[in-house]
Amino acid sequence: MTDTVGWGRVFTFESVGDSDVGQVRKINEDSLLLAPGSRLWVVADGMGGHAAGDFASQTLVASLDTIGVPASYEDLRHRMADRLTQANHRVQMHAAELGRGAIGSTLVALVAIEDRFLCYWSGDSRLYLLRAGGLCQVSRDHTEVQSLLDAGRISEDEAANWPRKNVITRAIGVTPTLEVEMVEGQLQDRDLFLLCSDGLLEYFDDDELAHVLKLPDWGLEQKCKYLVAQAVERGGKDNVSVVLVQARDFGLREVDVDGQFPEFEGLL
Repeated sequence: MTDTVGWGRVFTFESVGDSDVGQVRKINEDSLLLAPGSRLWVVADGMGGHAAGDFASQTLVASLDTIGVPASYEDLRHRMADRLTQANHRVQMHAAELGRGAIGSTLVALVAIEDRFLCYWSGDSRLYLLRAGGLCQVSRDHTEVQSLLDAGRISEDEAANWPRKNVITRAIGVTPTLEVEMVEGQLQDRDLFLLCSDGLLEYFDDDELAHVLKLPDWGLEQKCKYLVAQAVERGGKDNVSVVLVQARDFGLREVDVDGQFPEFEGLL
């Protein structure tokens, strides 16, 4: 008989991912991680060319893939900081071995624990949340153009055509000090998260993204593949990566001594 220590709200998740090299690049420097057992999903967009950008993004997702199942919110924060710091160091070491300039990778990661979600990001890969029919951007780009917008030095119209709008100001592996931002929020039933690299955003604005994500007769896989395929068909100037994650609220359940929900094991 399982001992219980109280009640907790349990969420389960459905997730899909897709990535394409596009029509111009020779290699795909994007990397994805779908780790529903750890309640972790990642998109990483490497930069630096062959044996550099792809190494950076692959190193980042490989490090995060070792996070396991945190015992608590505090443990989760500790594990994320540890894995990100390790990845940052490994990418820096690889750049030194190659004798090349800065290489690195953007990051956008969604991780859930109990009834909360956390978003970690560095660079211009994004996390969106579709909730109750409305789409919001959870992350905020670490780019030169966003900094200028925030400072009031350029307008939205100027930003749309800014010649250096793809210049990022943060990335994993570029500096010795880890530069990652994090926000968190409460999960709600049917929350739909979109993680993507900037290769998607060249061809979709927020209104069209919301339209696709709200299509009632399409499942997650169809929506995901459509977004990637359309970005490639419309030009595909960069690698394109998309991960979709939908949360479902199964309500309050008894929690055992390990903080787990035995009734729902294997459903994450």
